[in-house]
Formats: sequence, C-alpha cells, structure tokens
Amino acid sequence: MATPNYGYEKRQKELAKKRKKEEKLKNKAERKLGGGSEDGAEQSDGQLSEPDTPSPDQPAQP
Repeated sequence: MATPNYGYEKRQKELAKKRKKEEKLKNKAERKLGGGSEDGAEQSDGQLSEPDTPSPDQPAQP
C-alpha cells in the first residue's frame, strides 16, 4: 500500500489559502475604487449585475 504524500497535501492547502487571500485583497481594492456603493448591484461572485441583456451566444428574443 502506498504511503500518503503529506507534503503535497500541505502545499495544495497553502496554494488554496494564497489564492483566497489574493482574491479577497482584489475584491477589497475593487470595492474601494468603486465608490463603496452597497445598493445590491454586486452579486456574490463579484460580477456586476446587468439588466436583461442577452449573452453574445444567445439570440435576442423579440
């Protein structure tokens, strides 16, 4: 039976932590530059919500 590679697991956890921290800093900087308006225009994934516009791959409905 193979032994677990704890070093690999540790490195993956460190990389995930680093990515999460960088994402938080990026989001914080975007909020600071955006003027700090908290009117619900931002979705949970950080994308700005847009009015009902079709995506480029979907044709517009009449």
